[in-house]
Amino acid sequence: MTDSTTVYDLIGAEEGVRRLTRRFYALMDTLPEAKAARAIHPKSLADSEQKLFEFMTGWLGGPPLFIERRGPPMLRARHLQAPIGMDEIEGWLACFKLSWSELAVPDTITEAVMPKVEALARHMHNRG
Repeated sequence: MTDSTTVYDLIGAEEGVRRLTRRFYALMDTLPEAKAARAIHPKSLADSEQKLFEFMTGWLGGPPLFIERRGPPMLRARHLQAPIGMDEIEGWLACFKLSWSELAVPDTITEAVMPKVEALARHMHNRG
């Protein structure tokens, strides 16, 4: 990875992030370990998927879509209405890790990204 190459570029830019977020929410609907995470989402996951796509695009080094469309992320504040405990966090991470693994990115990129994703997920903890 050069100084000008971003993770966004390495996973396939817009197409790669879209693949990640679509698969993520497909998994949330099917993985038993994601049951608690799924329960705090609306019936339709379409809006959630779009928001995650916008956020991850900018977070991974692409265009700042989330900020342009919705303002500063302030993720913890945006999620305060949802009860997020360890079951919700672990379910969310299970979906993310599996959807990320299906992108088949080099291990060095996964090793750089995953600790940040895990820290972000754990930062959302707001109950129990």
